Amino acid sequence: MASSSLAAAEVAMRSGDGVEGVEEMTLTVRWSGKEYTVRVCGDDSVAELKRRICEVTNVLPKRQKLLYPKISAKLSDDSVLLSQLNLKPSVKMTMIGYNLGICGVLITSSRISVKFTDYLIEIKLLNPCREGKKLLVLDIDYTLFDHKSPAENPRELMRPYLHEFLSAVYAEYDIMIWSATSMKWVELKMGQLGVLNNPNYKIAALLDHMAMITVQSDSHGLFDCKPLGLIWAQFPEFYNAKNTIMFDDLRRNFVMNPQNGLTIRPFRKAHLNRSSDQELLRLTQYLLAIADLPDLSQLDHNYWELYAEDSTKRRRHR
Repeated sequence: MASSSLAAAEVAMRSGDGVEGVEEMTLTVRWSGKEYTVRVCGDDSVAELKRRICEVTNVLPKRQKLLYPKISAKLSDDSVLLSQLNLKPSVKMTMIGYNLGICGVLITSSRISVKFTDYLIEIKLLNPCREGKKLLVLDIDYTLFDHKSPAENPRELMRPYLHEFLSAVYAEYDIMIWSATSMKWVELKMGQLGVLNNPNYKIAALLDHMAMITVQSDSHGLFDCKPLGLIWAQFPEFYNAKNTIMFDDLRRNFVMNPQNGLTIRPFRKAHLNRSSDQELLRLTQYLLAIADLPDLSQLDHNYWELYAEDSTKRRRHR
């Protein structure tokens, strides 16, 4: 397979095959009389290490102080890459910190809430937010792109009608991309698909896995999700629950904002389904049909197809 294949490159990065500084390692972290193991890669940052420690200890990254022989001072800088540190799996790390619940998330019987001002997440703003526009937040893997199938060219794995979809909805919506992968891969995938420099639309911002938070539920256990409140907290003058909709193939990713989430059919086996997949065409109709509504959170997005069909019929009978 050609080295230009994005899917192959992603596998290579995960395995460390031919990619400098991404070798996986398992670290042991001591905290509160117990030992925890976390798996990291060389190109992970200290911030990512703290996030993974949070997953197993429930101690917020900002409340962690990491101690390690000779390099404790460097561990206070979240931007430092682990490959720049002399970490050895045989040497145990000590963490000082206190637990405030599941990574800062308060879970009650009827709702999940979080104080988003506690999360200083950097959103990579590419273009200015536009006044009066609604917000569309899009996942990447299996939503816009089949990231598992092999291909000579990444565009062979792009979901059909992607550019037509983005061009059409851009008239009414600002567009943000939010992936559970790293920012490096978000930029690489979107760049190779021609999304970041298309003359017919502009992407407002990019978010990666560092903007996700960890929650716990009876049905899914401990998992990461995408809380839209992080975006609303940073851009309160532009976006809120009434004017935001998010597409993702995993329903649990919008567990904190179920009224704003639409579960898209996953785009897999691109070579077999490329000619028949029309999901983005139909979702274009839906987004344009609801664009003038004052409150998108009042819609039941589970029935988006029926709404889109009714809207099309009404236009035909005008």
